[in-house]
Amino acid sequence: MPVIAVIDYDMGNLHSACKGLQKAGAQTVVSDRPQDLVAADAVVLPGVGAFDPAMQHLRSRHLVPVIQDILASGKPFLGICLGLQILFEGSEEGQESGLGIIPGMVKRFRSEPGITIPHMGWNQLEFQQPQLPLWQDLPTHPWVYFVHSYYVDPVDLSVQAATVTHGHQTITAAISQANLTAVQFHPEKSSTFGLKILANFVDQVRSSLAVPVS
Repeated sequence: MPVIAVIDYDMGNLHSACKGLQKAGAQTVVSDRPQDLVAADAVVLPGVGAFDPAMQHLRSRHLVPVIQDILASGKPFLGICLGLQILFEGSEEGQESGLGIIPGMVKRFRSEPGITIPHMGWNQLEFQQPQLPLWQDLPTHPWVYFVHSYYVDPVDLSVQAATVTHGHQTITAAISQANLTAVQFHPEKSSTFGLKILANFVDQVRSSLAVPVS
């Protein structure tokens, strides 16, 4: 059974994400201790709330270099919602610098007629990396659940794994680069498709642990 560490940094309820991962056959460890994150087979960085407090909490726990080292190690890593945004260099929401893993900024939706801010509710993904393991056995345009007023704007659009359209704006809904995948929506709130995404992540972790037969 793969062990997945869920980073606890006081930014949101972690229960739903853990429940989805456990349903897919993973053992979850909710922790802010570096040794727990390093020992796990994979790491999930969830988050609900504002950019600056998130980075302040991570820095106060000395977790920034730990996360950077885990990502560099090749271990499967999944960011969710705010856990996607803080992977970037900074945000229009605040003054703190982000983790800087992905070049680019977090921006606020432009106000326009007919657009609601925050972007809240169900919307359909447009896959930019359709062969991504996280999307396995999903329909072409799955419905998933969003709650956010800010979106990520990567410098290199090749990291886009999925986009979504809100009003007249098409924005990044997911990114993927090497062992890192992160999503703006909430898979734990996205019913059957969301649970399938979490199950696909658990399968990805299992595959990373498989030892080739010599």
